[in-house]
Amino acid sequence: MPSDPVVVQGTAIDTASPSGDVDPNFSKGEEQPKQCHDIWAAILGVGNFIAMLVVAIMYGQDAWNAVVNNDSEYEYSGVVYMVLICGAIAMVLSGVMLFIMMAIPTFLIKFSLIFVVVLSGVSAAFCFIYGNIWGGVFGIIFFLIGLCYARAVWSRIPFASANLLTGCTAIKQNSGSILVSFIFLLLAFVWSIIWGMGIAGVSDQVYKKNLNGTTEINYGILFGLLLSFFFGHQIVQNSIHVIIAGCVGSWWFSPEENGCCGPAVTGGTCRALTTSFGSICFGSLVVAIIQALRALANEARSNGDAGIFACIAECILACLQGIVEYFNKWAFIYVGLYGYSYVNAGKNVITLFKNRGWEAIIADDLVSNVFFLLSLVVGGLVALAGYLIATATPFLEDAGVDSKSHAIAGSVLGFVVGLVLCSVLMSTIASSVNAVIVLYAEAPSEFESNYPELSNQMRTAWVGAYPDCM
Repeated sequence: MPSDPVVVQGTAIDTASPSGDVDPNFSKGEEQPKQCHDIWAAILGVGNFIAMLVVAIMYGQDAWNAVVNNDSEYEYSGVVYMVLICGAIAMVLSGVMLFIMMAIPTFLIKFSLIFVVVLSGVSAAFCFIYGNIWGGVFGIIFFLIGLCYARAVWSRIPFASANLLTGCTAIKQNSGSILVSFIFLLLAFVWSIIWGMGIAGVSDQVYKKNLNGTTEINYGILFGLLLSFFFGHQIVQNSIHVIIAGCVGSWWFSPEENGCCGPAVTGGTCRALTTSFGSICFGSLVVAIIQALRALANEARSNGDAGIFACIAECILACLQGIVEYFNKWAFIYVGLYGYSYVNAGKNVITLFKNRGWEAIIADDLVSNVFFLLSLVVGGLVALAGYLIATATPFLEDAGVDSKSHAIAGSVLGFVVGLVLCSVLMSTIASSVNAVIVLYAEAPSEFESNYPELSNQMRTAWVGAYPDCM
């Protein structure tokens, strides 16, 4: 594969399964022409950013000046120092977690699965203790379901751990992808500030107070603002997913492109921000519309405007959002790997897993429990660091935090910082694992040729987990 940023494509091989059997109904993904797809969606995505920036500049100046020129007696530089220190600690701990996942993936998956099941049982017990009978009953039901689930998937843990190890290895050998993820996290933060300035400037148009003291909501403007917010964040989030997929694809097919900021990382990033950007915006817009409608239904329910209908709509939209987000997760893998348009990527993913019988593998998703557990661990450790910093330094005094609350405030701040930063790394590895699942179904021969040791582990685990598929 050439070193310039082009879409990865595997060597033409037979469509053999991991066991070597050929499936005549299976067709591999193919490199798409180097052209921009879903251009209309890309225009909407860029236009959304520009439009909200214009609104923030035109109408949000007063809100911004109020913050900048605030003559408050409090000084928040100490809080900034705490965030920076906790952030540095979280980054180090998150890196340590990457090596731990590579060292003991099977143990972590087993432990995290048991942890989730026990957590549901503990939640049920607390509900009964505090008199929440229905909560306790539902907790017991989920606990029993968790036990059945754990027993059903226990034999599949070795294959899940092989996927986790492979995904971590790909990220480790292309560590620049982690830096890209944090850069996009910063962009998401900046977008939140811009949007916040914009909505502060037009809030009088959204929430109008009547003479009788009630508030009238302009749901049309509110929907537009919510759609803009979710659309921007979805674009940032899905861009990371596509970049990681492209990076792992290059790692899979062309090991010579590996490196901290090598062609695998730079190529995946360039493709996501150019030819694949329209596809990213298309999928992001679909989810953003559902999220905006859901938030609108929640606002209407809270305001008492639609009664039970708002509640029903919110429940339906929540289910629909979960389905579309699940679909997007796999569609964007194909966008990153081969440069498909959004619709064609979705069709290829559905066909892939239908023909190869991988529906059960998607449903397992055992590694997500590991990411959840390790994020909590890092959050807890950074919370401890925040506690120690807050009690040993005067950082929080100038911010107006009561001396008796320093320990609590420092712990909460540390936990949030640790959880957020570790979650960014975990989401990066999650995207890598998703790409590995697709690539192993598509191109096991290339994997065997380039990474024989990892391939042997994957093949052995596959045979043990799914003997009927051989």
